[in-house]
Amino acid sequence: MSDPDTPATPKRASSRRGTRDLVRDPIASTLARMTGPVIGGIVTMMLFNLVDAWFIAQLGTPELAAVTMTFPVTFGVISIAIGLSIGTTAVVGRRLGRGELETVKARTTDSSLLGLLLGLVMLVLGLASIEPLFGLLGADDTLMPHIRDYMQVWYFGAPFVLLPRVLGSVLRAEGNTLVPSLVMAAAGVLNALLDPLLIFGIGDWQGMGVAGAALATVLSWLAMTLGLLALPLLRARLDFRHLSVTRLVTSWREVGAIGLPAALTSVMTPIATALVTRIVSQHGHAAVAAYGIGSRIESLALILVLALSMTLSPFISQNDGAGQQKRVWRAIHGVLAFILVWQLVVWLGLGLGGEWIAARFAESQEVAGLVSTYLWLIPAALGAQGVIILANSSLNALHKPRRAMMLSLVRLFALLVPLAWLGGALYGVIGIFAGVATSYLLMGGISYLALRSVLRQRG
Repeated sequence: MSDPDTPATPKRASSRRGTRDLVRDPIASTLARMTGPVIGGIVTMMLFNLVDAWFIAQLGTPELAAVTMTFPVTFGVISIAIGLSIGTTAVVGRRLGRGELETVKARTTDSSLLGLLLGLVMLVLGLASIEPLFGLLGADDTLMPHIRDYMQVWYFGAPFVLLPRVLGSVLRAEGNTLVPSLVMAAAGVLNALLDPLLIFGIGDWQGMGVAGAALATVLSWLAMTLGLLALPLLRARLDFRHLSVTRLVTSWREVGAIGLPAALTSVMTPIATALVTRIVSQHGHAAVAAYGIGSRIESLALILVLALSMTLSPFISQNDGAGQQKRVWRAIHGVLAFILVWQLVVWLGLGLGGEWIAARFAESQEVAGLVSTYLWLIPAALGAQGVIILANSSLNALHKPRRAMMLSLVRLFALLVPLAWLGGALYGVIGIFAGVATSYLLMGGISYLALRSVLRQRG
């Protein structure tokens, strides 16, 4: 059934496999069907990284340490890709909601070219700066050869980090989450197949070591890019005939206005996490181990929130563009209410099963006890953390990226880090956990009020 609030929209996109009409289809079922494939995509990416780490670990500790040290740099490139994809989703989604299909083609094409260009720039700059950059990050003579071997190959994949994320974001902006998730899953399978072959070799060939792991990753990303470009529904969204400098500048400015703050926000998160880890480290190795285990479980507990943030965003963008403010309001509040209830159930599950979970991961009784405490304290505030994440993605979708970025700055550096430090100074490790949970609760309320203010301005 069509939504009663939905007027006739000019020049709607034709129906395609996996694509939903985000301004007409029922809200709850539309978001539910879009979210399922996204969960699969998130799990695939987690497995992608775990498979790489497992094979690299078999090479030895120096190789694993070297690849681990590359994470801040590779995550920086991925953060730019995330920002560009968020900007593209918001811009394309709003234009689709308005029925401006020719502009959608222009923004899709120009965003793709921007992703390709940025990837090539990162390739050139990255290859020229490997030794000075990683020397600055603390790599010694033991790790540097492995880092060089890995990054000299990995940087060639930079264009294929950005381009497929832009292309996938265009599909999600149309309501199609199934196809990009399937392509991502195929890339993950290909990476798992290539890893042992390229790392360890076959027959008389000894393989490439860490360079082989990087090459497997690059080839998987390349395959993902080619797979997306082969799709007729995406090629139909590309328009090179009317390409011009003026159009490129206009498109890049519109996408960048959202993408740049989103990328900076993505970069800030691991910085704040590193600061909290430093605070935890002052209380011993057991505390660090417990925090590491707990934070990984916390990430798993937020998978549904992360998936909904990726599906709610295009829904909001299209309906905001179509002037469907009632549907925007209903979708946001419905999702927030659902997440608060869902995360309450997750908290009870983690808390009641905390001792069992801790025993499976912890190396000692001391670590197990701290993990169990973590799973009672911090997950109690994961409902608020869900509100924070969903409010941030909603603000980007509503073309309020600066407000989203400012909220992230407050969350990370005015609340999370200071309250973790204060809790540690007063009550030790448990105080740190309580400080983190308190920061989530406070920021959840602040984020909701900020989002509600924007929604009320929209009418």
